[in-house]
Amino acid sequence: MSDPLAPAPPQARPVRPGAGPLRRLLPPLGALAVVTAAFAWVGAVDPNQPGHYPVCPLLHLTGLYCPACGGLRSAHAVAHGDLAAALGANALAVAGYAVCAVLWARWCVRAARGRTTAGPRLRPVHAWALAGLLLVFTVVRNLPFGTALAP
Repeated sequence: MSDPLAPAPPQARPVRPGAGPLRRLLPPLGALAVVTAAFAWVGAVDPNQPGHYPVCPLLHLTGLYCPACGGLRSAHAVAHGDLAAALGANALAVAGYAVCAVLWARWCVRAARGRTTAGPRLRPVHAWALAGLLLVFTVVRNLPFGTALAP
């Protein structure tokens, strides 16, 4: 028997049935515009030149690479179509870009079909696996045998 005073589980917001396909695609297209602008900025302002972006505090204070070190150089290389340089700068970031692209495409398809636009739920086991991956990536890229992962 369920508790009538318990809060209802979160529900995905349904897309309004009267909304046309273009109106339903506005949120994913807006997100694409923001991401495109960010990549255009990083593509135009070279992170390989000193003084354009702040220094990583962890790298500056300890000399250790964080999981994001090389991420801007990776985005710059992706913006210029150089996948090999992007993977060399931060392979995990490139994998993250690919995952985000797949999730964005899924969002577009669901919005165009008029389905709910709730994103995938991150279960605790997935969150812990992602945290473990970030930790292993960070440790390995700072060890002598992991120099291939260092930016």
